[in-house]
Amino acid sequence: MGDLYAECLVKKERSMKDLAVKCGSIALVVILLWFSIFAMIFLLPVAIVAGCLVYFFVFPRTDIEYEYLYVNGELDVDVVMAKKKRKKVNTFDLNQTDLVAPLNSRRMEYYNGNTRLKVLDYSSGNADAKRYGMITSVNQQNCKVILEPDENMINMMKKTAPSKVFTD
Repeated sequence: MGDLYAECLVKKERSMKDLAVKCGSIALVVILLWFSIFAMIFLLPVAIVAGCLVYFFVFPRTDIEYEYLYVNGELDVDVVMAKKKRKKVNTFDLNQTDLVAPLNSRRMEYYNGNTRLKVLDYSSGNADAKRYGMITSVNQQNCKVILEPDENMINMMKKTAPSKVFTD
């Protein structure tokens, strides 16, 4: 009954890379279809298979949402592709975390300049949004995890580890 629970859904904004991948794959399928119709009819099955692969594997990877689920000191991050397929990305234990603070705060200055940290970005990618950095260890490697939790989730995390979670 006294569980600390919060969940948050963050839609990743489409980047130019996503747009280029989508347009490039459509162009490839159209070129294959054009060649199969006008030049080499044996390419028609290849074009159809390529179109199916693009539709089922490429398009869903350009429509991504991240779901954060925080329960009693553990933060689960899931990726939802095209609002259909869910995959668990990682679980972070707040007790094993060194720091959680806004990316632009003075507490994160050292970590923002550290190039040895592996960066895991599970945010929308919008620079204007209130993004937080979580310094933790993942598979024996120090990482900076970029998140975009809402205020309720930050408050729950602060209740669990007040000496590690900062909002300034």
